Amino acid sequence: MGLMNKQQKPQLLSKIATGNGHGEDSPYFDGWKAYDENPFHPTNNPNGVIQMGLAENQLTSDLVEDWVMSNPEASICTPEGVYDFKAISNFQDYHGLPEFRNAVAKFMGKTRGNRVTFDPDRIVMSGGATGAHEVTAFCLADPGDAFLVPTPYYPGFDRDLRWRTGVQLLPVICESSNNFKLTKQALETALNKAKQDNIRVKGLLITNPSNPLGTVMDRTTLRTALTFINENRIHLICDEIYAATVFGHPTFTSIAEIIEQDTDIECDRDLVHIVYSLSKDMGFPGFRVGIIYSYNDAVVNCARKMSSFGLVSTQTQYLLAAMLADEAFVERFLGESAKRLGQRYRVFTGGLSKVGIKCLQSSGGLFVWMDLRHLLKEKTFDSEMELWRMIIHEVKINVSPGSSFHCSEPGWFRVCYANMDDRAVQVSLQRIRAFVLQNVEVKVPEKRPCWQSNLRLSFKTRRFDDIMMSPHSPMPQSPLVKATT
Repeated sequence: MGLMNKQQKPQLLSKIATGNGHGEDSPYFDGWKAYDENPFHPTNNPNGVIQMGLAENQLTSDLVEDWVMSNPEASICTPEGVYDFKAISNFQDYHGLPEFRNAVAKFMGKTRGNRVTFDPDRIVMSGGATGAHEVTAFCLADPGDAFLVPTPYYPGFDRDLRWRTGVQLLPVICESSNNFKLTKQALETALNKAKQDNIRVKGLLITNPSNPLGTVMDRTTLRTALTFINENRIHLICDEIYAATVFGHPTFTSIAEIIEQDTDIECDRDLVHIVYSLSKDMGFPGFRVGIIYSYNDAVVNCARKMSSFGLVSTQTQYLLAAMLADEAFVERFLGESAKRLGQRYRVFTGGLSKVGIKCLQSSGGLFVWMDLRHLLKEKTFDSEMELWRMIIHEVKINVSPGSSFHCSEPGWFRVCYANMDDRAVQVSLQRIRAFVLQNVEVKVPEKRPCWQSNLRLSFKTRRFDDIMMSPHSPMPQSPLVKATT
């Protein structure tokens, strides 16, 4: 009787509460957990896990701190700004502060080289890009509908667009043979498969610059995407949250530029929507500033109403309105950010190349797409996960395996390099080089390109820690690494 009662016990919680739609069991998040349990610190825990799985931009925080110190009136929580405290703390219009929307629209234009302008009345706030993507999905699709997404793509999309909306994400397979470039054939293949499976496709989601590739889409690819969605009468969602992280060539081209300037192709603007935020470009993930910019009036109106569930605080709006309106600061910040990101990219990729590790050539983002296919025992995702576990537990670096990004080929890893100081970067390079020296026989003749090197996984018996401390370590113990401040 007791067993029967137990079997008939009603389910008290929802399917969302009892399910696993968040995707927290993904290796992408498992690496974060490994870091949280044993975080690296240069003096307190020098053998801890280094966090290189988090795409944060901490390279220009000093510029922001200097601006805040010089402009105390921009915050209502300072003696200089407290006189506006009552008015700002009581403001709750979900349209947002007019000065904030004006400043964001102008900043979006600035990060796109002022080649295009944005209408402040189309700026819709949300709680970070996460909230912006979910609201957009709610506006465009019903449960069971689908969006096409080129692979590899950000693992968080599975949570942001699927978990609460019931929307599906269907992969558009891109391959390393053409540097994972999106093609018309790949789009058509994915769409035809969806039709065969009786799945209604409502849109195409692209990320430009790409996460995790760090590449930017050229004008031809953007035109291909725009033509594709117009021919098939589906929406185009453009995630452009890394717009200002581009530090080299090719430079960034926004979908807004194609709409405004390429008048030779058919374009229904009602089908085009941009997701933006200040998390990556400004390094403000904690401020939770997400932006939906749609050319569709109905989407703007619906998204604005839905934004009530995830507004940006007026205190944050007030501060950022003043900061982004400071043209001299914005000009200096964007220039210095690109310079520092470029320097960090060159240091990190240069360090990897010394042991024959190559990365996909890129010019944006806060990470590299590292190619470790030559280190796999077998060309399988099981082998990729085995290598990933070694990197996490032996090298003690949290990198993200390509399978968590739905990459179609095993052996690729995303490595973030902008969320740490120079010392941590050097320690991470030292660990990677020591790992390669331990496990790989490297034969790189002089003047031979690194991608032609002969690397073979050999699993030496020599301990990783022994190599790290060896006087013959591939990277000497510099005073910078040993520094305690």
